[in-house]
Amino acid sequence: MIRAILTALILFTGAPAVAQPLIIAHRGASGERPEHTRSAYELAIEQGADVIEPDLVMSKDGVFIDRHENEIGGTTDVASRPEYADRKTTKTIDGVATTGWFTEDFTLAELKTLRAKERLPAFRLGSAAFDGQEPILTFDEVVAIARTASARTGRTIAVAPELKHPTYFAGIGLPMEDAFVAELERLHLTGADAPIIIQCFEVGPLERLSRRIQAPLAQLIAASGGPADRPGLTYAEMITPEGLMAMTAYAAWVAPEMTLVLPRDAEGRTTTPSALVADAHAVGLKVVVWTLRAENAFLPAERRRGDGFAEHGDMAGYAAAFAEAGVDAIFSDFPALARAGL
Repeated sequence: MIRAILTALILFTGAPAVAQPLIIAHRGASGERPEHTRSAYELAIEQGADVIEPDLVMSKDGVFIDRHENEIGGTTDVASRPEYADRKTTKTIDGVATTGWFTEDFTLAELKTLRAKERLPAFRLGSAAFDGQEPILTFDEVVAIARTASARTGRTIAVAPELKHPTYFAGIGLPMEDAFVAELERLHLTGADAPIIIQCFEVGPLERLSRRIQAPLAQLIAASGGPADRPGLTYAEMITPEGLMAMTAYAAWVAPEMTLVLPRDAEGRTTTPSALVADAHAVGLKVVVWTLRAENAFLPAERRRGDGFAEHGDMAGYAAAFAEAGVDAIFSDFPALARAGL
């Protein structure tokens, strides 16, 4: 009950950071099961995640599909399906040429015939053992998983959908925003107290959504570059005190890449925390960092254990360092380890 109250406070109010950040399961418990699958989400909830994250792209017939990218060659068995061999192509997504199979070239019915697989098999052999077992999910199916778990556990299990490449999808005749608002209305997820955090790396979609719904919005911030829909604007500019103040016009959260909060030196060791958390809190923004992973390859040098790049280091200790830095939430592929650090 106490955890549920704290979750509600940090998600749905302007209350300051609580002692224990929310744990957002990044594509589910994606370090242990193929990402964006039912088993990944259910395991994450079992491990104590407060929020589960679906990345949203669109099918040919305009359905929100739960995949990290619209290119699905790396996360499904589509490459082994001869009936879809002729759909392999090259497209430019946000300025990057990408070759593979794309959700917008498949109907929902066709996508449902595919099976998920581990995206990082070199790191996650245990997860790869579950390849081929589960279908692709839709957004409403992920919401149903969260709601069923909330009723079962007595905890508020929220969802944190990320709109992927909305400018690109609008350019190919699949505008996301109207369809997404309609979906949120149907699912009763538009209110200020809705158990949802809506994310995007672009600015315009969040600005427009803020005028149509009251649900909390999160501006994603990468360590380099800038929003695809704002040429000339950099993420570095957006996290200055002035940039953060401007962000409050449409967002409740800022979601920086983790090294923007705990920077690393030339040897890959964590240095003094940046001013980002304090600056964000000063203007009323909550802070969620992404993405904590257990493998040595993704950890700062002082948290690595053993010699192998896929061996697990001290991710729990790393999560504790972010909690000490004052963040309000943590994205992690390993919710149990993140929870253990808090």
